[in-house]
Amino acid sequence: MLKLSGEALMGEHDFGIDPKVLDRMALEIGQLVGIGVQVGIVIGGGNLFPRCGTQ
Repeated sequence: MLKLSGEALMGEHDFGIDPKVLDRMALEIGQLVGIGVQVGIVIGGGNLFPRCGTQ
């Protein structure tokens, strides 16, 4: 089980997902799958919807 935090995915940006970070993570996960590791992924999203639900 791999938990990718929203903070890690945003890289050096203030919010959202940095495509370069996502590409690197996808490559590394692909390498694990390539050697036969079964990977489960949970993705955090706090940075995608900052202040969502707050008034």
